[in-house]
Amino acid sequence: MDVAIRDWLLDQLGKDTDIADLEARYARLGKARAVALTVLQQRWNDLVAQPTVIGVSSVVNLNTTANLAALERKMAELQADGAPPAPDEPADDTSDSSDDRFGIIQLVERRRR
Repeated sequence: MDVAIRDWLLDQLGKDTDIADLEARYARLGKARAVALTVLQQRWNDLVAQPTVIGVSSVVNLNTTANLAALERKMAELQADGAPPAPDEPADDTSDSSDDRFGIIQLVERRRR
C-alpha cells in the first residue's frame, strides 16, 4: 500500500484508524475501496451489537442511532458511484468533461432592423 492509498483511506475512515490494520486488510483484499467498506461495516456491526439508546432518568441520555445512519450513508456513498475515486482505481477516460477537447461554434450575424 502506497502513501496515496493510505492517505485516501485515512480521509475516508478518520485519522485515528490503525494503519497496521489497514495494511493487513489491503494485502488481503487488494483494493482501497474494499478496505474502506470492510472497516465501515465492522464499525456498523460493533454499534448494532450495543444498545442504541441508554438513559438514566434526569442524569444522562445516550443515543447512537445517528451514528448508525451516518455509517450507512458513508457505506452507500462508497458503494454507489465510486465517488470519491480511490487512487488504485483506473481513471474513467470516457467522460465528456475532459479539458483536452474543443468544439466549433458558428457565429451568424443578425439582420439589422
